[in-house]
Amino acid sequence: MIIVQDTLLSQDLFDKQFVCNLDKCKGACCVEGESGAPLTQEDIDEIADNLEKIKPFMSEEGLKQIAQVGFYEKDNWDGEYVTTCRPNSGECNFVIYNDKGITECAIENAYKAGEIDYKKPISCHLYPIRIAELKTYTALNYHKWDICSPACSLGEELKVPVYQFLKDAIIRRFGEEYYHELELLDESLKNQ
Repeated sequence: MIIVQDTLLSQDLFDKQFVCNLDKCKGACCVEGESGAPLTQEDIDEIADNLEKIKPFMSEEGLKQIAQVGFYEKDNWDGEYVTTCRPNSGECNFVIYNDKGITECAIENAYKAGEIDYKKPISCHLYPIRIAELKTYTALNYHKWDICSPACSLGEELKVPVYQFLKDAIIRRFGEEYYHELELLDESLKNQ
């Protein structure tokens, strides 16, 4: 592990390549898995404050589910808060599909339309990085998942390390100075 400020980083963030290839995977990370997207308290507050402006971008099924069970719940697996999902399909309740059958996020679409200032949950924005809060550090790990193999192939073809692909999300969560430290660290690692 590599220490930068108060974070522990997996070497994979520099060694592995990744560029989402939605034409191939169709956004499977929004519909696969054991539970919904992890949410921070800030995410919960932002979604709650903006929910009425997000609803016009949601599917009928997502709206029905949120009316019944809310938009977040405590995950039985690890006890963290996550978005609620549709019981039959496992899709996040904020998932919608475009005309190519690729998933989109109703929250992000509301953001792109200028309706809200909040982009989407930080866990979604940072994916495939997963954050774990430890006693004295925040750990950033690369989450390898077979559904992302098209993203790994495209990343290798374009030679884009995981951390570079996630530049905007990393800056959103940790700041520009932090990202600049990652760039310097990457240069140092390449020269070793």
